[in-house]
Amino acid sequence: MINNILRGIIYFVVLVLVQVLILNNIHFLRIATPFLYLYFIIKIPVGTSQTNVLFFSFLIGLVIDTFSNTPGMHAAACTLAGFTRQSLINFFEGKDLPDGIFPSFRTFGYGGFFRYVISFVFIHHVALFLIESLTFFDPLFLAIRIGASVITTVLLICTVEAFNIEPQKSGD
Repeated sequence: MINNILRGIIYFVVLVLVQVLILNNIHFLRIATPFLYLYFIIKIPVGTSQTNVLFFSFLIGLVIDTFSNTPGMHAAACTLAGFTRQSLINFFEGKDLPDGIFPSFRTFGYGGFFRYVISFVFIHHVALFLIESLTFFDPLFLAIRIGASVITTVLLICTVEAFNIEPQKSGD
């Protein structure tokens, strides 16, 4: 229990620092920006109450908004993505998962984890970029930005996950 709380705090702090200090300044071709902080929400253990998932999703979005000077955009998009998280897990992995396991390549399999991450990131990015643009004035550019950012974010999350070697224990 204490290990899970400590792991969550470390993930939160490290991912926020990496996002704010490094990744917010990266814009591939002025189109794609990776959002690694979503990894924190993705790695919340299965079986965590919906209230806690929404709270932590909102909290990390609010912290990113505070440091990025984006008034509520990340908090709203993260809250929406956190709201859909359990439905995505149930859809891709079924309802018979034990509580306490962390979503990963090992527990979901490569294909299941990849589909879960792509769907989660896509929902977040659509919400974030629609809130940011507040218009459908240039839908092609909006779609390109969403697609390019989803690709870079998913690649970054899967790379971090490939190097994340942690024991998977149920109900730790």
